[in-house]
Parts: sequence; structure tokens; C-alpha cells
Amino acid sequence: MLGTFAGALAARGISPDEGRASCTVSGEIEAEEGVLIIKRIHVAFVISAPEEKRETVARVHGVFAPKCPVYRSLHPQIQITSSFELRAP
Repeated sequence: MLGTFAGALAARGISPDEGRASCTVSGEIEAEEGVLIIKRIHVAFVISAPEEKRETVARVHGVFAPKCPVYRSLHPQIQITSSFELRAP
């Protein structure tokens, strides 16, 4: 998902290069009939960009997931959520 999000940001002039875009991923697993199943995944993006780019990052964040191969492969079988934090460069 990071690649799709970063690519969409780059297309809008927000460079993800040199570590300016990263993420951490956490998941929740539940047992169903004795089998461990991934139920939920949360991706927390960290983007290094000027504050004036916040609106653009938020807009991209709101629309990128349906264009992401990983998201499309896993959703809706696994609930996938994401958030972003904007950090000053």
C-alpha cells in the first residue's frame, strides 16, 4: 500500500524519495474453529512534507486505496484501515 500511496503523492509533487514516506502495519488475528485468521489490518503512514501540503496528502489518502493492488486483493475479506501523520521535512 505504501507504494501506491507514495506514487500518488509523487504524481502531485510530493516526493516520497529518501525516506520521506514510510509506514507501520499492525494486524489483529482471531481464531475461527481453531484456525488463526487475520481479521483487521491498520497501516499508519508517515509522510515528510511541508504543512501546506496537508490538504493534498489528505485528499490522496482518501482516494488511493481502491487503486492499490494489495488493498484490492485483501479487502473486503480483511478489514483494512489507514491513517497518516504529516511531519515537517
